[in-house]
Amino acid sequence: MIAILDYGAGNLRSVENTLQSLGAAYEIVREPAGLGRAARIILPGVGHFGQMMRALDQLELRTPLLERIRAGVPFLGICLGLQALFESSTEAPEVAGLGLYPGRVERFAPGLRAPHMGWNQLEPNGSPALLRGLPERPYVYFAHSYYVPEQVAGRRAAAWVTYGVRYAAALADGNVFGVQFHPEKSGPLGQQVVKNFVG
Repeated sequence: MIAILDYGAGNLRSVENTLQSLGAAYEIVREPAGLGRAARIILPGVGHFGQMMRALDQLELRTPLLERIRAGVPFLGICLGLQALFESSTEAPEVAGLGLYPGRVERFAPGLRAPHMGWNQLEPNGSPALLRGLPERPYVYFAHSYYVPEQVAGRRAAAWVTYGVRYAAALADGNVFGVQFHPEKSGPLGQQVVKNFVG
C-alpha cells in the first residue's frame, strides 16, 4: 500500500488521480499507524513550509515518518515535500524541517518572478531511475518560490533545472526521492515519474 500523507493542505486529489491511473493501491494517511502499514510513502507539498511542518508535528507524524524513511521505506516528496527533507527554509527560518539532509532551502532572488510557475526543462544528472523512460531533457511543470540550492543538493541531485539560478529539480538517495516539479500536473511524463517510483 502507498501512503499519501495528508497534513491538511497537500494537493491530494491530483496525486490520487495519478495513482488511480496507474492502478496502484493507496491510502490517505493522517496518523502514525497508517505510516506503519505503508510499503511506500508520498508527501505532496502545497503551501507554506512552516505550516506544513507544524501540521506534521501536531499530527505527531514527524518522528514516525523519519523512522519509516530510515527503515528503508521508499519515500517521494513532491515540491514542498522535497524541501521538507532539509534542515530549514528561509520561508520559515524558525521552524525545523525533517533534517534528513543538512542545508537550507532558499527563496528566489529579487528580480526573478516568484513563484516560478510553468514548464521548464530538466537536466538529468546521470541516468536516474526516477526519470527512466523520459526524453533526454524533458519539460515538466513547476510552481514554487523556494528551491534547494545546487551546493545543498550536491550528489543527491537526480536532475537540475535553471530559473535564474541552477538548482535541484529532483533528488535520489537510496530509498529517498524528491521532485521540485509537480509530476501530477506534468501529463504523461509526470505519470511516468510516479510509475517509476511505484514500480
